Amino acid sequence: MAHPAPALGMRTPPTTTPDVFSERTHRIAKWALPVVLGLVYGYWAAANQRSGGPITGWNVLFGFVTALVFAVLYIGVRAVAPRMKREQHALLWSAFAGCASGFLINQAGSSVVYSTGVAVAIAAGFFAVLFYRYYTHEDAEGHRIS
Repeated sequence: MAHPAPALGMRTPPTTTPDVFSERTHRIAKWALPVVLGLVYGYWAAANQRSGGPITGWNVLFGFVTALVFAVLYIGVRAVAPRMKREQHALLWSAFAGCASGFLINQAGSSVVYSTGVAVAIAAGFFAVLFYRYYTHEDAEGHRIS
């Protein structure tokens, strides 16, 4: 179906994306996502640390502690970041992503210099993408615009 083009001086109504999921689904996802991401991250870190060797009790403990720390930090960043200005918001998420990736690379046995370099590169990429996204979707006070 064709829609008429807006005439000069006419304002088009703001478009909003429909919310497909219920409030209950959003509440469950709010806690399930950090747990699942933490478990995947912990398994990945434990697998990198053992370098294909046998799974030991210490390796399993390392994986669960890493998963717990990742999930707590993720929840903390997710709670604090929206209250910040868009530059700080992007910087916090990019620092989180850079540190998380640098830790995984370091657990694989790479040097500290190499893992730091890769983490900085990943953080810089995240910052560029997130700053652009927040800059184009928020006003200067941090309110979302459509």
